[in-house]
Amino acid sequence: MTRTSLTDVACSIARATDLFADAWTALIMRDVLMGVTRFDDIAHDLGISRKVLAARLSRLVEEGVLRRERYQDHPPREHYVATEKGADLYPVLLALMRWGDRWQSGGSGPPLRLHHVECGHDTEPVTVCARCGGALTVDNTTHLPGPGGRVGPGTRVVGPLVAGRRQTD
Repeated sequence: MTRTSLTDVACSIARATDLFADAWTALIMRDVLMGVTRFDDIAHDLGISRKVLAARLSRLVEEGVLRRERYQDHPPREHYVATEKGADLYPVLLALMRWGDRWQSGGSGPPLRLHHVECGHDTEPVTVCARCGGALTVDNTTHLPGPGGRVGPGTRVVGPLVAGRRQTD
């Protein structure tokens, strides 16, 4: 069976979720970014089969999200370290965490607190405008055509919709 790939769709969400939409992949990245980096530790933490874990880790290494790094020579042992590309997934995980805390906590509250070391306060992740610092919401943003946009699989309806928009400022 051939794996369906979204890498050719002119949509950054499609391209990212082609790699990252699998729950195991998100949890593997959560573990690695939180400091659980050894294969056996990840397998134990997640309760994931070794075969599934090996496949997900291989893909993450192949895609340049993680790299294997030797931490012991005798016997040879390696662990997984996030690359810059992998570390850039942290805000994605934080957004999923915030949504899950709000809508999926089952009334028991968030399982983790997010502490900002630089200011010394607990916080929650928010998505803000890089220019003014204002919160970005579905009600106060719009999508405009970008240089990589095109109409095709995955963008047959949304592509022309966005292409018809013009910047108003």
